[in-house]
Amino acid sequence: MIELEGVPELIDPVMICAFEGWNDAGDAASTAVGHLDREWKGEVFASLDAEDYYDFQVNRPTVALEGGVRKITWPTTRLSVVRADTGEKSRDLVLVRGIEPSMRWRSFCNEILGYAHELGVEMVVILGALLGDTPHTRPVPVSGVTSDPDLARSLDLEESRYEGPTGIVGVLQEACAHAGVPAVSLWAAVPHYVSQPPNPKATLALLNRLEDLISVRIPLGELTEDSRAWQLGVDQLAAEDSEVAEYVQSLEEARDTAELPEASGEAIAREFERYLRRRDGQPGPAGGHATESGGLEGGAGGPGAPYLRDPSTGHGRPRKPSPKDEMAKDDDAEDSGGAEDGTKDVDADHAKDADSAKEADSAIEADEGRGTEGQDAYRRDEGGTDRGGDGDEGSGSDR
Repeated sequence: MIELEGVPELIDPVMICAFEGWNDAGDAASTAVGHLDREWKGEVFASLDAEDYYDFQVNRPTVALEGGVRKITWPTTRLSVVRADTGEKSRDLVLVRGIEPSMRWRSFCNEILGYAHELGVEMVVILGALLGDTPHTRPVPVSGVTSDPDLARSLDLEESRYEGPTGIVGVLQEACAHAGVPAVSLWAAVPHYVSQPPNPKATLALLNRLEDLISVRIPLGELTEDSRAWQLGVDQLAAEDSEVAEYVQSLEEARDTAELPEASGEAIAREFERYLRRRDGQPGPAGGHATESGGLEGGAGGPGAPYLRDPSTGHGRPRKPSPKDEMAKDDDAEDSGGAEDGTKDVDADHAKDADSAKEADSAIEADEGRGTEGQDAYRRDEGGTDRGGDGDEGSGSDR
């Protein structure tokens, strides 16, 4: 029986989950949820019974002294609620943070979904982190995955195509799909050669992507500085080992080659928009409720949808002019400038052709032996190639 005494009615609640263990490389995901809990002073309102889900020989309890009294803390999963108040907009987040269970995963997921149902949660976002062949010197890749094709289209996410062993993140997302609850997984790729926690850079990347997804501005605190310090520390360690430095360089080259098209498009526009929002103190993209998948009020496809779908291409396009549009205008201006330069080059060619024609005329006039027959032959050749005449100005297609 789920009891929610003391929990007020929530505003557009979104459930954010992260679990320590197999799905949490560098502790990036669990640290992200912990950051939200600290910044917005979350209040724990429920915890799952540790006896039901954990093997205490795998996840042992810890003992500590509090005021001279020994206290045992059991491994479990706790639920807290925070109000994300950005001034212009407020919404509640239900934070689920714990350890990947050792047993009874289906019952575990059903219990979490029971809380989601009782609280009126409109979307579940599960954070995860995995080890990958990615260099620490580049932005952390974060992929958004869902099993719902409609949700994938409306939020510009990837449909899950993974086959193989899975963790509690994959199981919970599938349970949400069967229960009809919109669910998204955000995965950060952590460099496998520096996998030990913490990894503030990966945590920061997850929070930035989460901010875009739920349309709430997240205070980052000291995460930005911690991320810079972490990268500088890894830079120094890599520089001390020539083999590691060589390996990192090869990863950089592979990454830059693979992501060159994206670097000039969506990624740059997204980062620029995020910069502008933070500079102006505004929340995330204009969106509505967490029900962005179903076209409910304020959701994707609804009145407050952050993006519309272009029926001709199937890609998203902004509802309002965005910095990306301004960048596109600048690109068009540069293209126009290039066209003008091209016209100047063509005019220069015309001038050269005209000079050549004048020299040919002089040569013909000087060659008295060829007479009018030679001049007529030249004129026929001139008419056939449109050199120096009005026809060259009009088409130039024979050149």
